[in-house]
Amino acid sequence: MQEQAIHFPAYQSIPEKFRIDYIEQREYLINGEMRSWPGAINPVVSPVSIEEQGQCAPKVIGATPLLTAYEAMHALDAAVEAYNLGHGYWPTLSVADRIAHVEKFSVMMREQREEVVRLLMWEIGKTLKDSEKEFDRTCDYIVDTIKALKELDRNSAKLVEEQGFMAQIRRVPLGVALCMGPYNYPLNETFSTLIPALIMGNTVVFKPAKYGVLLIRPLLKAFQESFPPGVINVIYGKGRDTVGALMESGKVDVFAFIGTNKGANDLKRLHPKPHRLKAILGLDAKNPAIILTDADLNNAVSECVTGALSFNGQRCTALKIIFVHQSIVDEFIARFAAEVNRLKPGMPWEEGVQLTPLPEPGKTDYLRGLVEDAVKHGASIMNDRGGQISSNYFKPAILYPVNENMKIYHEEQFGPVVPIVPYQHEDEAVRYVLNSNFGQQVSLFGQDSKKIAWLIDLFTNQVGRINVNTQSQRGPDTFPFNGRKDSAEGTLSVADALRVFSIRTLVATKSTEANKQIISTIIRNRESVFLSTDYIM
Repeated sequence: MQEQAIHFPAYQSIPEKFRIDYIEQREYLINGEMRSWPGAINPVVSPVSIEEQGQCAPKVIGATPLLTAYEAMHALDAAVEAYNLGHGYWPTLSVADRIAHVEKFSVMMREQREEVVRLLMWEIGKTLKDSEKEFDRTCDYIVDTIKALKELDRNSAKLVEEQGFMAQIRRVPLGVALCMGPYNYPLNETFSTLIPALIMGNTVVFKPAKYGVLLIRPLLKAFQESFPPGVINVIYGKGRDTVGALMESGKVDVFAFIGTNKGANDLKRLHPKPHRLKAILGLDAKNPAIILTDADLNNAVSECVTGALSFNGQRCTALKIIFVHQSIVDEFIARFAAEVNRLKPGMPWEEGVQLTPLPEPGKTDYLRGLVEDAVKHGASIMNDRGGQISSNYFKPAILYPVNENMKIYHEEQFGPVVPIVPYQHEDEAVRYVLNSNFGQQVSLFGQDSKKIAWLIDLFTNQVGRINVNTQSQRGPDTFPFNGRKDSAEGTLSVADALRVFSIRTLVATKSTEANKQIISTIIRNRESVFLSTDYIM
C-alpha cells in the first residue's frame, strides 16, 4: 500500500462543526464560587498546525489562568473546611444522597459531550473516534461506579456477630484529596480517581493536566451546581507554583496522581507527614511483548501495531518494546512495517485517521534523539521514512536490532518509536522483565500452553497484568488496574477505586440484650447516618 503523508489544513478547509474559536478562560472554581482571574494567562497551543500562505504553525486555541500558590491554598482551605475533620456536610451525608449529587453531575456532563470531544481533538490531537470513546467511557465509568457503590453499601447494611460481639462495618472517607490526571487521557483517567474520591465522601482539589486543560471548562458549571461548596475545587497554573504549596501544607490526606514516578516522588517528599499521606499513583511503564516461535503472526502483528501505536503510543499501557525470536524476526518485521505503513496520518477529525500530531512541545526532538542514539549503537530504521518529522508530527519509527546499550531499550518513549529486540532464548526476555524498574504489564504471544504457563508463573510477581495473545491495556474498567515497582501505587478498577479512597470503620459492642436494644433503637429511629440498615435500590 502506498505510504500516506500528513497534510496540515488551511483553517477554512476544516469542516465547520470541527472548527474552534479562541477560548480565553479566566474562571476557576473555589468553594462553590466561579471566580475570575485577572492575572497572567497561559496560552493553549494545539498540536494541530494550520497552513497559511504556505507556512504551517500550531494553532493557539485559547488560554487558561496562571494561578499562584495563594489561590491554590484558598482552594485547599475550602476543601479542608468542607471536610471539617470528617464532620462536614459532605463526609457525613448518606451514601444515597452523595450518589444523587454524582448522578446530577453525570446528567449535566453528558450535555457537554460535543464541546469536550472537540477540545480533546484540538488540545491533545486525539482522533474523533477515540475522543468520543473517551467521553462515553468516562460517562459509563461514572454509572458503573454508582452501581458498585450501591452494591458495596448493600453488603454493609447488615450487622455481623462474631465471638460475642456484634458490629457494623462500613467504608468512610479519608479526608482531603488532591487529584491530578495525565494529558493522554485528561478526562477518563482523571475521572477514574476524581469520581471515586468524591462519591466516597472526600473533598477534592482538582488540578487538570498540563495539556488537555481547556476541556474541563465546559464541566465547571456542572461541578458547581452538582456539589456543595468546597467539595470540589478546580485550580489551574503551573505545578511548581501551585501543587508544591498544597503538599507542603500537610493538609492533603490523599494524593491521586497519574504521571511519572519522578514527579510523584518529588511531590510526596514535600509532605511533612508522609506516613499520613495515602497515595494512589499510576506511573511510568515499559511494557514488553514477547513473541514466541509458534506465535500466530497475523494476530501478533495486529495486536502489537495497535498496542504500540494507538494514540501514537502515548499511553502508559502501550507496548513499548517487542522481543521477537531470532527465527521469525525477519518475517515479523516485514509484516509489522507493512501494517504500520497502512496507518493513516492526518487531522483528528478526518475519517479513518490513526496517527496525529503530538501535543508535547519538544517531543519530536526527544524522539529523534532516541532514534539517532539507537542508530549510533547499531540499529536500523526498518520502515520507509520512519522518524520523519513534519511540524509536530512524528512518523512512527521501527528500530531493529535494539540492544541494552541504547536509550530506547531502557527509557519509556511515550511516543511512536517501536524498538524490536531479537532473542535466541526466552531467558533473555525474562531477564528484561525481572530487572526492569517498571512492572505494569507484559504481553505473551504463542501457542504452546506449557511455555505460556511457565512464563505466566515467572511474571505474576513482576507485573500487574499478563496478557496472552493480546496487547496490553487498561480495560475493562471492572478489572484491577495496577502495577509493581515504579509503575504504580494502589489498585484502580471500578470497585477497587472505591476502596482506595476510603477506609473501613466499624461500630462494635458486646452482644448483650441491653446493647442490642440500644443498637436497635438507633437503627429503628434513624438516629445515625453510619449505623443504618437502609438498603439502596
